[in-house]
Amino acid sequence: MAEVNAFQRGESLSIVEHMTAAIQGSPCIVMVDAYAAVRSLVLEFREQGCSVVRVQSTRDVPYVYRSAPFVPDDFVADIIHDGDLAATADAVAAFAPVAVVSGGEVGVEFADLLAERLGLPGNGTALSAARRDKHLMVETVRAAGLRAARQLWATDADELAAWHRELGGRVVVKPPRSAGSQGVSFCDTPEESVAAFLSLAGADDVFSQPNNGAVAQEYLPGTEYMVNTVSRDGRHHVCDVWRTSRVSANGIVDLCDALSLIDSGSRVVRPLTDYAFRVLDALGIRHGPAHLEIRMTPDGPCLVEVGARIAGGGIPASAGLGIGESQLEWTVDAYTRPERFHARAGSPYEVRRYCAIAGMVSPVEGVLSEYRGIEEIEGLESFHTLATLVKPGQEIRRTVDDLTYPVIVTLLHDLEEVVQRDLNTIRHLDGTGFYALDRGARS
Repeated sequence: MAEVNAFQRGESLSIVEHMTAAIQGSPCIVMVDAYAAVRSLVLEFREQGCSVVRVQSTRDVPYVYRSAPFVPDDFVADIIHDGDLAATADAVAAFAPVAVVSGGEVGVEFADLLAERLGLPGNGTALSAARRDKHLMVETVRAAGLRAARQLWATDADELAAWHRELGGRVVVKPPRSAGSQGVSFCDTPEESVAAFLSLAGADDVFSQPNNGAVAQEYLPGTEYMVNTVSRDGRHHVCDVWRTSRVSANGIVDLCDALSLIDSGSRVVRPLTDYAFRVLDALGIRHGPAHLEIRMTPDGPCLVEVGARIAGGGIPASAGLGIGESQLEWTVDAYTRPERFHARAGSPYEVRRYCAIAGMVSPVEGVLSEYRGIEEIEGLESFHTLATLVKPGQEIRRTVDDLTYPVIVTLLHDLEEVVQRDLNTIRHLDGTGFYALDRGARS
């Protein structure tokens, strides 16, 4: 049977009483794999009068979430799936939910399966794998007649080397189902591609699942954008678009170091939107949020990858600062007030204040003693917030992906030029001198 935990708030309530309260009260939302990273969406549903049931699709918590799993008080119950779909579906059905939502990348397929089983609005299971597996994803997009990267599903080192030699140029090697740019390598030679493949093929991804190979793709030149959408009944809406900036650091050729919110009136948004909507259609994303990463190449937009879930990294909250709303509000509307969603879908968003998210790029590793220059960052004209992910006394690593930024800074200002100037200043302040290590630590 599925393991069901009813969380207590104040007086002790039985599981049956929790179910009754959820059924008789406001709409109940089921969130699959709702870990701390998606708490903002959980709270938005609750603020709009919904009760939320958490379903964990795996018996064990994946590695990436173990340091901060979730807040029990956010949910009326926690259901842990142990492999028996019928038992889990019955446990969920007792709460009479109106929707099943994936809380993150690892929960996409099980959310599809559960929604289909319960007859709730969802994306179905026919293309579930293509919404998770990055090789199948690109092939599905290509089959729909869209621009797609040349690629290889790599399970053999010699085959990969030969493919890279024939393709020429730079190749990106990455895990098939990971996230946060973990394990992504930019390879300029077949030998580098093989080394990247060998480091991934037998390893686990951030969700504690074996890679069993790697995806090798041509490197796509051009600026990368993040397009965040919400859909209902196959109708799509763009909530916000971000331009990424990149540096070469710590052996990573194309490391993302900042995101900048751009206005919907920007010339690049229309082709990005048209392409993004066609990608959503190709992958069968008809309901709920999606996060698309798209390169604007000299030949037009081309997909890097898409997640059939809300954007991570605090992006929705930051979008709300600049626009006044984000994927959070649009997702709640799509599932609980579809008539309101359809009445507003397609309307262009307006940037009221320009926002940027900057990750500090650590070039050192060891035990952190202190940051030098935090006060200068806090004194910037557009400074809004600063999140210290690695604190003094903790181990700091070189930044090589989205999971290893030691500090994240959010900037907010009426003028885009001020935000850009302060981004440049942050990059100037960053570097070896920004990080003081304990004696004996290596850098």
